[in-house]
Amino acid sequence: MRRRGRERGQASVELVALLPVAAVVTLAAGQLLAAGQARELAGNAAGAGAIAIVQGEDPRDAVREALPDASRDRVTLRVEGRRVVVRLRPRAVLPGLSRRLTATASADAGPAP
Repeated sequence: MRRRGRERGQASVELVALLPVAAVVTLAAGQLLAAGQARELAGNAAGAGAIAIVQGEDPRDAVREALPDASRDRVTLRVEGRRVVVRLRPRAVLPGLSRRLTATASADAGPAP
């Protein structure tokens, strides 16, 4: 019986030791999902900006309208002739890692008519 009690205690110690590792892995997975979402949103926003150029509208307004409200303060956009470049920083799940995972997407409205 004494041996069983020690084994149970050992399992508890191992569980407590693994909890921080599990937390970091979970946060890292969340950050990667946020980065994937930022990449998708940046691509959609760049496409919306290029379509706005073709339609004779302001691409900056189109890019901002294509993004959810929560993402608009993390976007940087550049319009170079008929090309729209969107950089979107993902939400920060792990501090410091968000900037390194910034998504960049561009779209071209084609040749001038």
